[in-house]
Amino acid sequence: MSPFVAEFLGTTLLVLFGNGVVANVVLAKTKGHNSGWIVITAGWALAVYIGAFCSEQASGAHLNPAVTLAMVTAGKLSAAKAVEYIVAQMLGGFVGGVLVYAFYREHFKVSDDADGKLACFCTAPNIRQNTQALFCEAVGTFALVLPIFLMTSASVALPGREEAAPLGLGSLGLLPVALLVFGIGLSLGGTTGYAINPARDLGPRLAHAFLPIPGKRDSDWGYAWVPVVGPVIGGVLAAVTANALGALK
Repeated sequence: MSPFVAEFLGTTLLVLFGNGVVANVVLAKTKGHNSGWIVITAGWALAVYIGAFCSEQASGAHLNPAVTLAMVTAGKLSAAKAVEYIVAQMLGGFVGGVLVYAFYREHFKVSDDADGKLACFCTAPNIRQNTQALFCEAVGTFALVLPIFLMTSASVALPGREEAAPLGLGSLGLLPVALLVFGIGLSLGGTTGYAINPARDLGPRLAHAFLPIPGKRDSDWGYAWVPVVGPVIGGVLAAVTANALGALK
């Protein structure tokens, strides 16, 4: 499997499971309706594990433009390869959003909450203050990427896959990353919904804009830049910090 296909497939699965759990909790007449934040954060942690497990051997399981750009900042990935990764991630985010809609289509029909329908695709702040939300997304992503660098050897490449710039996690090493995402959701997710991944937010947001969802609202484009710019800032700062700490060899 090529790194492009791996990043596309992994991000598609990430969004299918992650946004799928949101839909299960938020939409009307689902088995998981109103089951709460713990279910959502646990579902997202598992989504990260599933997507990363399926792509790690081929691409290093970035599944996140913030991680990819952090790798570029660390000098572990070329700009050309980063473009390939990010395109695959964005396509995967879009397709994952479409699949969530197709799977829960009948529940979208019977749900009246337009904001809840949008939440099945992308994030929004509970208090509308974009500067604060940008800070939260940057800190949340920093708290994701720096521990990943510290728990792995970012310079390790798989035989014959040096161009893939894997993080060197290995299948068992993916579990701590899933737990890390779980912890971020529990501790830092209450302000913005912890996008911490531009592809996870912008890809499905585009799907929301194009899909014929009954009773939908606008796709909140006035906020859409925050979960893109914030994670990029956080990821780059994490790479700089990891380098300063001597974690990047």
